Amino acid sequence: MSEAVTGSAPRFSVIVPVYKVQGYLRECLDSVLSQDFPDFEVIAVDDRSPDGCGAILDEYAARDARVIAVHHAENGGIGQARNTGVARARGDYLLFLDSDDTFAPGSLRAMADRLKETADPQILLFDHVRTYWWNKVQPSASGELLAQAGTETFRPADRLEYLNLFAVVWNRAFRRDFFTGNGFAFTDGVYEDALMVYTTMLTAETAGCLDQVCVEYRQRRQGNSMKTPGRTHFTIFAQYRRLFAFLDTRPDLDRVRPLMFERMVSHFLFTFARENRVTPADRPEFFHRAAAMYRQLEPAGFVVPPGIDGAKYQALRRGSYQAFQALKLVNGARIAGRDRLRKARRTVGKHAYHRFYQLQLRRPVDENLAVYSAYWNRTPACNPLAVYEKAKELAPHVHGVWVIRKGAEDTVPAGTDFVVANSPRYWEVMARAKYLINNVNFAGEIVKRPEQVHLQTHHGTPLKRMGIDQQKYPAAAKGMSMRGLLERADRWDLSLTANQHSAEQWERVYPCAFRSLDAGYPRNDVYYRATAEDVLAIRERLGIAPGRTAVLYAPTVRDYQAGYVPRMDLERVTRELGEDVVLLVRTHYFYGADPRLAELQERGALIDVSTYPVVEDLCLAADALITDYSSIMFDYANLDRPILTYADDWDVYVRSRGVTFDLLSGEKGETPGVIATNEDELIDAFRSGRWDGAEATALRAAFRARFCQWDDGHAAERVVRALFLGQEPTPAPLPLAERTVAPSPREAAAATGATVVAGAGVSADDVELAG
Repeated sequence: MSEAVTGSAPRFSVIVPVYKVQGYLRECLDSVLSQDFPDFEVIAVDDRSPDGCGAILDEYAARDARVIAVHHAENGGIGQARNTGVARARGDYLLFLDSDDTFAPGSLRAMADRLKETADPQILLFDHVRTYWWNKVQPSASGELLAQAGTETFRPADRLEYLNLFAVVWNRAFRRDFFTGNGFAFTDGVYEDALMVYTTMLTAETAGCLDQVCVEYRQRRQGNSMKTPGRTHFTIFAQYRRLFAFLDTRPDLDRVRPLMFERMVSHFLFTFARENRVTPADRPEFFHRAAAMYRQLEPAGFVVPPGIDGAKYQALRRGSYQAFQALKLVNGARIAGRDRLRKARRTVGKHAYHRFYQLQLRRPVDENLAVYSAYWNRTPACNPLAVYEKAKELAPHVHGVWVIRKGAEDTVPAGTDFVVANSPRYWEVMARAKYLINNVNFAGEIVKRPEQVHLQTHHGTPLKRMGIDQQKYPAAAKGMSMRGLLERADRWDLSLTANQHSAEQWERVYPCAFRSLDAGYPRNDVYYRATAEDVLAIRERLGIAPGRTAVLYAPTVRDYQAGYVPRMDLERVTRELGEDVVLLVRTHYFYGADPRLAELQERGALIDVSTYPVVEDLCLAADALITDYSSIMFDYANLDRPILTYADDWDVYVRSRGVTFDLLSGEKGETPGVIATNEDELIDAFRSGRWDGAEATALRAAFRARFCQWDDGHAAERVVRALFLGQEPTPAPLPLAERTVAPSPREAAAATGATVVAGAGVSADDVELAG
């Protein structure tokens, strides 16, 4: 638990309204809790968020007493959430932080120091920056004005230039007794910030400034309510009516009315010009309502701004929509339209947009056709294959077709319909299939029609950095177009997850408009359904002698290396582990065949399973897993068998690829078992028995609870019901304690009467004594 100042009320109450931000919420809360000024409380209000936000808040509240999690029974909007936070606040000052934004390091201490220097004004204004997904950081336009004030305090109504600052509540601190004593409360709907900013500024007697950047204002690519078109943006009219009703009660502020009127009209024009706010169909009505308010509220003697802005004001005053069009007031929409057209041309490409494909795109979508692909059209596999098989059972009316790369046709099981990529039928099914299912991305030239439904199944839980995070790691992002990647991810409708960690990561690193489908990974269903006979049959196919302990070694790819580079002396390790242990070695599928592995296999030192087509079989056959940073660890954890982390280059890997958590921390929920950083430690782990000891078992249990959250043997059924049948994704995941996994090889042998011998690191005498 972090340090906190106890006793008296905290200096700051940080109020965080929370709704559908699970990909950003941890970063937001961490930015507050890591401040070097500890005298604060965080009141985080879950506004009935439908994702994992509520659980995240409870997690943080359980480990830090400064976090107060409040849960609304019904969704009430950001204004109500902020009001709830104010009602619970005890701090001297109120800070409003949006849950997808962050505090810059040192912000609270800088605020506290400036408040002391300015004798606790009713409002403290501070600076911010805008941050973009491509890592651009844009300074605000406020820095110079904030710096001019120094440590001076002033009455905002007497310094009207400060009313021109960005009208949001998160770039200022409010003294709580001022805020509550004047009965300020947030209204319903969007644009509530402008009303609150102007009424508080015009009421305050004292204000101060801090020219330090305190808030990092995230410019979300998707998901920002202010960038979601619809009639909710008509709320702006009610908010400004409230502002002028307030001014009507304050005749002493009549001199401020022209400025507020100008701010109102500018806000109307700004909103009107953006198609991501006001739809083309709603523009005429929006315009006429804005014009009516202009004429009703225009102060006597108001002077319009010079130049083009003045022409816009005049056209609005006259109420002529045609005048707006003549002045090209909808240039923003036209530019957006041109951008979309260029994007479509770039996406489709002149080679793919041939006449045949155009014709297919004009034909109706086939409601009972699904296209599947896995691993860049390699072969039917992974989550898409498990969904395909379950769909044949539960949704037999949906015909499935696989996309296969040229030359891989013979890998497709008999009776499975497929098309070769870029063949005429490929373009037909891609254009007409209702459902698109893939564990990577379909080719960039594919056009996603509005009627189509795209399920992105992914193919692992992310330890390494993915998506836009890769921009910080040149080796990982080499040759990759982030904009192209996100344009392909824009086609996703559903993103499949196996755990909350993945759901949060995918939403953050792929800032697109998809919905998370928290159903588990269908490919892992087999770990809960395989029988003892299945396990022994797989081992026999692999050539594992009865009674031997099979250890699967599956390292991941290294972005900073070219080609397969062995991380250990495999010959030495197999020799030291003894004849009772057989090593199954699986290199990453990015690499080709390795002659050194073939040589060791010829000598009987190991079994090279790099080209074995079904990785789930390898996991079922193995008594233990050795891996480094591969996502196979998360899938193998379903089996509740020992996992050893062999991390000889952790520091280099972290610097070159980045990670989402500290795998080597030794903490429960992060480390899956024994850690070895060199061959000697790995060998000792087996010889000493630590590989399957009590400590490793406890670590594995916590790791499994966190990362096998929704895997229980029914993931494929949940996906098929949600995707093809339009049903709820049922059945609900079983509690971890109620799940029954496939028997281990030792348990399978005992169940079938096969030979059982001592495992690695355990002598025959030990087995006899234990029995």
